[in-house]
Amino acid sequence: MRAQSHLERATLADLRPTQMTVGTAEVVVKRAQWAALKRKARSKLLAEHWFPAVKGADGHFYIVDHHHLGVALLAEKVDTVWVMPLADFSTLEHDMFWRVMEFHQWAHPYNEKGERRDFNKIPQRLTGLADDPYRSLAGAVRRAGGYAKDAAPYTEFLWAAFFRPRFRKTDLHVEGDQGLSPAIVTEAVALARSSQAQFLPGWSGVIAPTA
Repeated sequence: MRAQSHLERATLADLRPTQMTVGTAEVVVKRAQWAALKRKARSKLLAEHWFPAVKGADGHFYIVDHHHLGVALLAEKVDTVWVMPLADFSTLEHDMFWRVMEFHQWAHPYNEKGERRDFNKIPQRLTGLADDPYRSLAGAVRRAGGYAKDAAPYTEFLWAAFFRPRFRKTDLHVEGDQGLSPAIVTEAVALARSSQAQFLPGWSGVIAPTA
């Protein structure tokens, strides 16, 4: 059952995540962007940014994208958002629900260390998502043009896994409303465009010809 032709209004705090982490620096940037908007622009943003979601057996919507935006909007005291239903799996039992979600690539049960965990470890609220600074780095590198956005789900977590052994966690701290250190992002962009990353989705580097 794919995307339905209608939108539903939903209480933001009731939406369930399908991943275990977000990048705090990403959330900080989105909060700053929201704070800079006037009332009309805020209403336009909410009207245009639908949360794609799947209905589970408990009647809750499980969002499969926009987790960072959701966390940011919660922090900014936004109450309701528009949800775009992708499927209704409300008749499935808990374990089968998550197996079907994984089949559709609508779930990402990896913790802040990049380790896979059981689906029951996914928080039941957006406020329960842990910080993965490498996910913040992956997002910052994409925005800086280090690689192209890919249509496949959760690709930025794959980039986060690529950066994880290459940067110290202590260097990935939030610097004001702009997120991560520009110097770190510049270094990561160069790495993302290198041949080391050529197998990752959205890679936009150039392989130098051999002599």
